[in-house]
Order: sequence, then structure tokens, then C-alpha cells
Amino acid sequence: MHMDSTRNDSKLLLALNKPKGYLVTRSDDLGRKTVYDLLPQWVFDDQWMPIGRLDLESKGLLLFTQDGKTGNKLTKPGNCVKIYEIWVRGHVTDEHIAQAKKGVKSRDDLLKALVVEKIGMGGAKTKLRIQINEGKNRHIRRLFGAMKDKKFDTPLKVLDLKRVSIGAYKLSLESAKWSFLSVEEEKTLMQNLKG
Repeated sequence: MHMDSTRNDSKLLLALNKPKGYLVTRSDDLGRKTVYDLLPQWVFDDQWMPIGRLDLESKGLLLFTQDGKTGNKLTKPGNCVKIYEIWVRGHVTDEHIAQAKKGVKSRDDLLKALVVEKIGMGGAKTKLRIQINEGKNRHIRRLFGAMKDKKFDTPLKVLDLKRVSIGAYKLSLESAKWSFLSVEEEKTLMQNLKG
């Protein structure tokens, strides 16, 4: 964080590193914790809205805006690449990776990833870095859940999911912390997006 008072804050976008266990919603009938519990009261009062979702058990970068047009640009399918780091239960093979890039049918959707890189292994778990440019509901969890671990004949399961970037903006905040984007970060993020 810049400590100087000349900080060049975006008026348009703020970022939160969402921990697990918080809902991305303005209020919850069951009284569960929401992302607004981590943010100053004015974020809620002034109608800052989350751009896209991260489900309850997912964590990482979540952007907020008051401007609907900005939100639409960032969520429009094909407009903006989002990168996730995930741990999957099961042995993820090159076949799985090829299949994820080709696309997997799940319910009525074709779910796919643009890029899938294997970045770690631990026991019967695989760590992957995934890029997608659309965000269907529970996209990545459903994508991997639709594929089987050949060795055990069970579905692959995403155990841990963290969004690490949206377009040109990379997450650098600690968990549960928030900050405005700088004007430069906002410009870099928005400049290549179509209306």
C-alpha cells in the first residue's frame, strides 16, 4: 500500500482478496457471512456491486464497482481472461488437460478452459493454473467434476480454488484485505476490453 496522501485511486474499481466461507451477495437469509462484512460500511451503502462471483468455498480476487457498464465489460464472455490456481483431488493427466481445453458437457453447458498448466503435485492431488474467459456458474468445479480419475474411477474434484487475476490486474492483497485499484491499474485493465 502506498502511504502517501497523493495516492492515485480509481473511482471505479476496488479489489478484495476474498477468503473461504464468505458469500458474494448483499445479504443472506440464513445470516451467513458475506463479503461486505470484510469491507467498510460505505461499500455496501453506496451500492458497490461485485463483478462476477466466487462461490462460498472459493477465494481470491473479487472486484467491485458502482458502474454497471464496467461490470458488464469485465463479465462479458470472451472479453477478459481470468486466471485461477486450483488443487484437484485425483491424478490430472495430459488427456484431462486436452479434454478441458476442448470442452466438457455438463448439464446444458459446454465448459472449457483456454489454458491449463500443471504447476504442482502432492500425494493424490494436482495443482493447476487455469485460464478461462467466461464465467459460467461454478465453471471450474463443474468442468473438472465432469471428468474421471482413471485410476480410481471417481470424478476429479476441485478441493481448493483461488482466483489470482482478472485481465491485466493481478491479486497482490493479503487474504481478507481490500484496496482501490490505482488509476493506472484501472486503465491497464479496461483498455483492451470491448464495449
